[in-house]
Amino acid sequence: MRVYVPLTLSGLAEAYKTGELGSGPFVAYAVTPALREWYLSDDIEELEYSALSRAALASLRLIALDPAAPRRRVVVAVDVPDGAAVADPDRGLDPASLGEVRVGGAVALAKAAAVHVDSGEAEADVSAAADALGAADRGDDDAQFVVDGAEDHELLWFATQEIPNLVGLGD
Repeated sequence: MRVYVPLTLSGLAEAYKTGELGSGPFVAYAVTPALREWYLSDDIEELEYSALSRAALASLRLIALDPAAPRRRVVVAVDVPDGAAVADPDRGLDPASLGEVRVGGAVALAKAAAVHVDSGEAEADVSAAADALGAADRGDDDAQFVVDGAEDHELLWFATQEIPNLVGLGD
């Protein structure tokens, strides 16, 4: 099963140093039955993109909690064994948790298929979105517009071999 793990660049650097994503349990996003029902599509690429987008929003939330984190969203796509990621049945159709799964234990970074990261051009919009997130959560339409502005930036795809360069540890 492919899951999308939201991180920050600092979190990605830590995962690179330890060789593990999370110590478990940790939150990730995947194509869950609830996400399929909500999205109303059988196109797996569209569904996976939706799960990736949900993880990007979760990454934005992590950025908002860490003023020192670089203002670039990070999502790691990783394959885990079936059953390693479980959706909470009590929150199945809760719009805030669509696609959310819990991964029970640490996952080796070596299992990652790819890393998705904002370009440097997105930093100003991601920073503004992180600052506006609280107000958007409280229903402020103007703040939601700012948060949506971060989503206008597509995350770039990187091979796992590029992680050292992404986190500033490369040559």
